[in-house]
Amino acid sequence: MAVLESWHVCYKHVPQEIIWTVLVAASPLGGLDSRGMVSDIDKSSVERAYARWAPVYDLVFGAVFDAGRRAAIAAAERACGPAGGRILEVGVGTGISLPDYARKHRLVGIDLSEPMLRKAQERVAEQNISNVEALAVMDAERMALPDQSFDVVVAQFVITAVPNPETTLNEFARVIRPGGEIVLVNHIGAEQGPRRAFEICFAPIARRLGWRPEFRFARLTAWAERHGGVRLVEHKPMPPLGHFSLIRFERLRTP
Repeated sequence: MAVLESWHVCYKHVPQEIIWTVLVAASPLGGLDSRGMVSDIDKSSVERAYARWAPVYDLVFGAVFDAGRRAAIAAAERACGPAGGRILEVGVGTGISLPDYARKHRLVGIDLSEPMLRKAQERVAEQNISNVEALAVMDAERMALPDQSFDVVVAQFVITAVPNPETTLNEFARVIRPGGEIVLVNHIGAEQGPRRAFEICFAPIARRLGWRPEFRFARLTAWAERHGGVRLVEHKPMPPLGHFSLIRFERLRTP
């Protein structure tokens, strides 16, 4: 019941025809491998998924992700300090977050999806968001960006939607300066109970939609321990109903 209630809270504002169009397009059979098991994410499926999402992404997810988005921006701005800093938005998507950053921050946005990025470019031009330095199609697992070139990396609803989360996190840590932060907002899978069961059952559909609903927090802490150059500084549940989390890692000055 809690799972169904959370679904209603999240999507009650979205026209039902859009929800059903997306779910039909995301047939569960598309998320099963030859053994009938849940298949993992690959880049081509992510690109296809977000090409489908691009025209309706803000309508479907704008309000759902609003609290997490604002929390991520606030955390990034605190980490930059009063003078401002250079922020990399990974998975910038349609650029829905870009107008909400203070203009003293310099912004770079990257995304794997060209259709999503076109929406971001249109937004920047229409709203004259002058502190955006660049928007580029780029693979988060292999970013063509210099080491230690940003104060903060922000990745909203990204880390469960990449084929290799640990490789992606390594890249985040590489491009931030010592003392800088990685700011994540994401759905984190339940450890047990009805929601865990729902997430596992929903996983085949979710793969087609472009993410892993069963992704556990322990995977992030295990990565940080293996990396050795970062430390967890915050893990805070976010609305609706605590299904999303704000997670912050600091890049250590001496690994």
